[in-house]
Amino acid sequence: MTETNKTVLVVGAGDAIGSAIVKKFAREGFTTIGVRRNADKLQPLVESLAAEGHRAHAWSCDARSEEAIVELFERIERDLGELDTVIFNVGANVPMSVLDTTERKFRKIWEMACYSGFLTGREAARHMLPRERGTILFTGATASVKGSAGFGAFAAAKHGLRAWAQSMARELGPKNIHVGHLIIDSAVDTQWIQENVLPHKQNRQPDDIVNPDSIAEVYWQMREQKRDGWTFEQDLRPWVEPW
Repeated sequence: MTETNKTVLVVGAGDAIGSAIVKKFAREGFTTIGVRRNADKLQPLVESLAAEGHRAHAWSCDARSEEAIVELFERIERDLGELDTVIFNVGANVPMSVLDTTERKFRKIWEMACYSGFLTGREAARHMLPRERGTILFTGATASVKGSAGFGAFAAAKHGLRAWAQSMARELGPKNIHVGHLIIDSAVDTQWIQENVLPHKQNRQPDDIVNPDSIAEVYWQMREQKRDGWTFEQDLRPWVEPW
């Protein structure tokens, strides 16, 4: 372990990328808070990390609520310690055609994938700026840079999140706060992918789909970067996929 008594928040600690990040940072010595709407789903991970001697917490929070996000940050800073790293990992990858995209669906996807990222990033900055240190990382996707057929609402939200992260980086970097954006340009090895995508994938090869633990490793590497060589953006894909 390389760190002690530092705190990381993962907003959107789902079953794949988010949980892998929680696990990685906890094992590196951080006090880790994984947040999702139903925190009960994180309890097995928290208990397994506690059994290893690590400090991990699972809290419920609707990241689309300004009141809830403000309270979340205040609670962490009050009860657990100053936040060193904040990671936003909420997803909303819902395919639908242009004509099937209702106002309600578009708004919900935007709230999850973009608006909640704005709230998380702003509150992180509010707490880190007085200390003049910290790391804020956002999870992007292929849709962050390319709008594909059937994913218009998701692409709009992810483009917006990337733009918000870019603006934050340019404003906060000179104040010693590292802001980064990671583009996951691949399907992620999850149970859903295992059951619904991989059975139809032809000519499988070793390591032909990205593992959540490999993604978590890159988040850790970005947090560890020295400020004379900060990265704003990295994109990840398995070796078999074209650029």
